[in-house]
Amino acid sequence: MTTGGSELTPTAAQNIRSHAATRARRPKISFKGNWWRHLVALIAMVVALFPVVFVASSAFNRDNTLQGATVIPAHVTLHNFGNLLHNNVETSGGGKADAPYLSWVLNSLIVAGATALFSTMLGALAAYAFSRFRFKGRRMGMVALLLIQMFPQTVAVAAIYLLMLNVGKIFHPIGLNTRLAVIVVYLGGAMGVQTWLMKGFFDTIPKELDESARVDGATAAQIFWGVILPLATPVLVVVALISFVFTLNEFVLASALLQTNDHFTLPVGMYGFISQQYGQRWGPFAAGSLMAIVPVVVLFFVLQKWIVNGLTAGAVKG
Repeated sequence: MTTGGSELTPTAAQNIRSHAATRARRPKISFKGNWWRHLVALIAMVVALFPVVFVASSAFNRDNTLQGATVIPAHVTLHNFGNLLHNNVETSGGGKADAPYLSWVLNSLIVAGATALFSTMLGALAAYAFSRFRFKGRRMGMVALLLIQMFPQTVAVAAIYLLMLNVGKIFHPIGLNTRLAVIVVYLGGAMGVQTWLMKGFFDTIPKELDESARVDGATAAQIFWGVILPLATPVLVVVALISFVFTLNEFVLASALLQTNDHFTLPVGMYGFISQQYGQRWGPFAAGSLMAIVPVVVLFFVLQKWIVNGLTAGAVKG
């Protein structure tokens, strides 16, 4: 047997034919003994997708109610989406409500984006210090950061409201009803689980790289920005994404600090559709919720190649 002008030995030819036959045989899918795993997976998919399908059905439903909602609505319409985008939402009394949906989306993206960026950087700085430096109170500091996360947000709402009220009298840009105030409050809780997650990842980066850079005359800051951060891109992406999604969905603190309609974030503004302010307009609420997931879905698709590495690389030190 020859190929490309050279002759193959019988053994090599036999290996090639055996390899080709092995690739040609596709493994048969057998449900015997594994049927219950597929059943559990199917049930889990139905449970996970049911709320999304229910909201999508309500968004395209002409009736502004959740009663009688089905997978396929009886009266399909796009008016709920059009009314939101054109700020033309009707109230229960037949009038028009001031519901600047696009302004709410913009406010949420600004607050969530700024919080994700700065909280990731603060967490990275703290994680680098806990991972690479040895100082007095290091262990207690890590434990304290974890214990702080045990307290729910509702415990601090009153204190945060009074703090922002008094600070705003001195420095108005971070007072009540400002986006900067919400960002500052969110950054106050940034150093917690994020620091633990990033520290675990930083521990997996060989310290020999730090020593090599230090021999070349690099400072601690230069090592952090030039060596550690480029290698820690996966975990930085994951932490930023978690912070972005959490901030985008946060309601309690934002509802306490933001007071006027044009400053509302998306969850606070959308709450008006299911309260008595607009007469429980479930159609626009479902439509707005459906459109709100688009930025998150896009981010997950764009950043998916870093997500798995960032979530698992810091799980085991080595």
